[in-house]
Amino acid sequence: MTFAQQVNQFNSSLDLNANLPAGIDVMNPFAENPHALAVSSAFYQKYYNDTKPRKLILGINPGRHGAGVTGIPFTDTKRLAEFCKLSIPEVSTHEISSVFVYEVIQQYGGVSKFYKDYYINSTSPLGFVIKDNNGREKNYNYYDSKTLLKIVKPFIIKTLQQQIAFGIDTGTCYCLGTGKNYAFLSELNKEMSFFQHIIPLEHPRYIMQYKSKQKQYYIDKYLDLLKGGNLRPI
Repeated sequence: MTFAQQVNQFNSSLDLNANLPAGIDVMNPFAENPHALAVSSAFYQKYYNDTKPRKLILGINPGRHGAGVTGIPFTDTKRLAEFCKLSIPEVSTHEISSVFVYEVIQQYGGVSKFYKDYYINSTSPLGFVIKDNNGREKNYNYYDSKTLLKIVKPFIIKTLQQQIAFGIDTGTCYCLGTGKNYAFLSELNKEMSFFQHIIPLEHPRYIMQYKSKQKQYYIDKYLDLLKGGNLRPI
């Protein structure tokens, strides 16, 4: 099977069959959004229709305006249309993390070159939401609740094992998030020995919200580390 076929099969079968803590719901775009599986399948067929190994980049978990709509991590509908020439009819979403990631991709050499080398997903490939006091849904991270983390850990292990089997280069994994996401992945890697190295990078959302004036510095840092600079074992 090609890399694309394996990813699309994985996405279509994703299911977190667990009793979550009260007030927390799972977000599965492939089951809930009629367009997500179709457009993401077209995306992977376009950029991953081969058997080439790729390095893995892991975010936290999908957000409502990016992968929660498109099924493609760190890709909102605007970036999907502009750079990947794929679209979802009558849907428009903007996610600041996607803006940063696609600036990195463009400076790397463009979508075709980048996706030949890297596969992006998240520590938890399904997302979570809670409702605020006004009843509006908000993103929720897998590590925001110790109870949730305990529940989803077996799911995280299983899905990482499945994705590594696609043909992932296990020499280096890149972790988006230098805090709790990196801490969890580091401990999990000590337990499971998934990767030789895990390299932390500041999360795109953090950069865009708090360090936007230094954005080019962080783009350069991403590019340097993605190309193998300053590797350190864990």
